[in-house]
Amino acid sequence: MEEVAVAKPLAVVACAAMAFFYVAILYAPTLILRLPHPSSLKDFMIRRFICAVISSLVSIILCALILPLDEKQGASYLFGVYGLRLDHILQAVIFPLSLTCLMYAGSLVLKSLLLLNSWSDIINSGGGISFGCIKRVLQGILASALSSASNVMAWRNYVVAPITEELVFRACMIPLLLCGGFKTNTIIFLCPIFFSLAHLNHLLEVYSRENFNLIKASMVIALQLGYTVIFGSYASFLFIRTGHLLAPLVAHIFCNFMGLPVLFSSSKGIVSSAFVAGMLGFLWERIKTTEPILCEGEIEHLLKPLYGFIDMTSCGADGGIWPSYPEAPSNPRIGLRSRWLQRCRRTRGIAIAIAIATDI
Repeated sequence: MEEVAVAKPLAVVACAAMAFFYVAILYAPTLILRLPHPSSLKDFMIRRFICAVISSLVSIILCALILPLDEKQGASYLFGVYGLRLDHILQAVIFPLSLTCLMYAGSLVLKSLLLLNSWSDIINSGGGISFGCIKRVLQGILASALSSASNVMAWRNYVVAPITEELVFRACMIPLLLCGGFKTNTIIFLCPIFFSLAHLNHLLEVYSRENFNLIKASMVIALQLGYTVIFGSYASFLFIRTGHLLAPLVAHIFCNFMGLPVLFSSSKGIVSSAFVAGMLGFLWERIKTTEPILCEGEIEHLLKPLYGFIDMTSCGADGGIWPSYPEAPSNPRIGLRSRWLQRCRRTRGIAIAIAIATDI
């Protein structure tokens, strides 16, 4: 029988408790502390920001108490477990962001076409490209950036929500589930369930917005839950593959900025073509662009005591984003899948095993 560091029921209950607490604390100021309702949207959101930060800190402490940590292991070890690292920051941002952009190829093409049309109208109204035309465009971009910086909803969508949600639903939950002996493909589909259930609190808001029409509200919530499950799976995949919290964090911010991917446009067939090409590229590149980056010297020793049933000793220690595989076959006739299967048999690492789970 496989020996695990944390009991499976304990890991699941802890994850469920963190998800529940993340939502419940948002209503604590009014329902428990009996504070008056905020007088403005800004005050309301700031109050929720504070609650979300408190929830994240509580989850981090709870996770640290449950994980089998040694007294000799310092804060750097715990930060490494949570994916809070200073190494490979550039790779952890660029590669996952590039991969995420492939899923939004249709949206990016559509936005580019609309932007070109807008610029064309500005140029035509100004009699061609001139210094004044360029100045107006730059002023518009600067005004938009300043408006977002002072917009409390922008802070929620692009700063507070992504950071706190990734800390709770990825950095805390995934190590617990791994130590509970769950397989990586199970975790990829289990974590998003907690993530999506934490968004059920929007039901009342949507219900009132849809003029108290339960059917419409249920359809909207179902669509939202489906989207959060898909994104949660992708974010969990990024965290497990890279071991860096920045990877799912930048993807989260980008997805919040872009919204739902555009599948087609009635007047622009190129948008649909771009979406299909982007999805094919995403499926083809999802493994290559998320090679493990937790494979250098000290990281092996940090992960081995925590994930006792996972052997990371075969990962490369050259400091690069791609681990070295000295025994990997050099025969070009061997297919990609065969090479990855042989690598997985040799390494059995957490970040490589996911290649089998996703069936390359």
